[in-house]
Amino acid sequence: MTQLAEEIRVIIETEGPMPFDRFMELCLAHPRHGYYLTRDPFGVDGDFVTAPEISQVFGELLGLWAAHMWSVMGRPERVRLVELGPGRGTLMNDALRACRVAPEFLAAVDVHMIETSPVLRERQRETLAQAQAPVSWAPSFDLVPDGPLIVLANEFFDALPVRHFVRAENGWCEKLIGNGADGRLFAGISPTPEPLIHAEAPIGSVLEIGAASHQYMAQVARRIADFGGAALVIDYGHAQTSLGETVQALWRHQPIDPLEAPGECDVTAHVDFASLARAAEASGANVWGPTTQAQFLTEIGALQRAEALKRRATPAQAADIDSGVARLLSTAPEAGAGGRMAPGMGSLFKALAVTSYGLDRPPGFDQPPTDIP
Repeated sequence: MTQLAEEIRVIIETEGPMPFDRFMELCLAHPRHGYYLTRDPFGVDGDFVTAPEISQVFGELLGLWAAHMWSVMGRPERVRLVELGPGRGTLMNDALRACRVAPEFLAAVDVHMIETSPVLRERQRETLAQAQAPVSWAPSFDLVPDGPLIVLANEFFDALPVRHFVRAENGWCEKLIGNGADGRLFAGISPTPEPLIHAEAPIGSVLEIGAASHQYMAQVARRIADFGGAALVIDYGHAQTSLGETVQALWRHQPIDPLEAPGECDVTAHVDFASLARAAEASGANVWGPTTQAQFLTEIGALQRAEALKRRATPAQAADIDSGVARLLSTAPEAGAGGRMAPGMGSLFKALAVTSYGLDRPPGFDQPPTDIP
C-alpha cells in the first residue's frame, strides 16, 4: 500500500466514503504524495510521452500560432503568453525559439508558466534558462496579471478530476471510494441518488462529469472575453458529451487500476470538448472547433515545417523528424498502453480554440472537422 493510500484510508475512516473526484485530485496533487508533485513523469523513463517530446514541430507551430493571434489581436504592447501544465518546458522552449522570426511578438511577451509541481518547475527553469522572453511561474491561473493573453494548454484538462455517477434503480448515484475489509480501497456508489440529474439511460450506465474542467475553462474564457486574447486546447477526448467512464491510470507506460497505487500512477480522463465549448461560450468568448489534431497541425503547416527541418538534417535526423510528425498526425489504430489497440494521436487528440469576440477565425480551424470520433 502506498503512503497516499494509507492517508486516504484514514480520511475515509474519519469522514466516510470519498467521491471519486476528490480521490483523483489527491492522487495527482496531494502536497506530499501527489503524483505530479513528486516526480518528472514524462518520457521513456517516465509513465507517458506527450506531443512536445515526440517532435519539436509541435511546439514550434504552437508558438507561431500564438504570434499570429497576437497580430490579429492588434499587436498589443504587452501580452501574457500562458501555458497551463507545461510539463518539462519543452513546448514553450520550442515555441519561443520558433518565434525568433517574429521579434516584435517576443518583445511584447511575458511568459507565465502555470505549474504546481516543484519538481517540474525546476525542470522548466533549466529548459527555459536561455528563453528569449521573461518567464515567471505561478501555481494557478488566477495569479496571472490582467491584460491581453494567449493561453496554450496541451494535455492539461485530462488531468483535472472528474465525478462519476452510476445509473441505479433509484436514480443516478455518485461513485464513492471506500475501505475494504481486506485493507484495500474499493469503489461503490452512494445509496442516495443525485436529484439534479434526470438523464435517461440503462441501469449500470456511467455519467462522467468534468466539473473542474468546466470551471477552469470558464475562468480562462472570462479573462479572454474581458481583456482580449485566445486560448488553444489540445488534448485527447471526445467531441460530444456521452455516457461512459474514460478514466485510465498509467504506470511505466502500462495500464493499472487507479485504486491500486494512489500517488504512484498517472490518473487521467478523456476531455469532454463539448463541455469546454459550453463553458467558454457561456463566459462570453467565441469557440472554434473542435477539430482533430491531425487536421489542425496539417492546416498550420506541420508537413511543410518538417520538410524545412529535414533540409538541414542528417539522414538519421530526417528519419526521426518524419517518424515524429507521422505519429502526431496518424489516424490509424495503433498499439497503446498494455498493447491494446487505440486510435492514433491524430484522431484521438482534438484541438479547440477560444477567442475574444471580433477576432478572425484562428489558423487550423478553416475547415470543418472531417473525422471526430
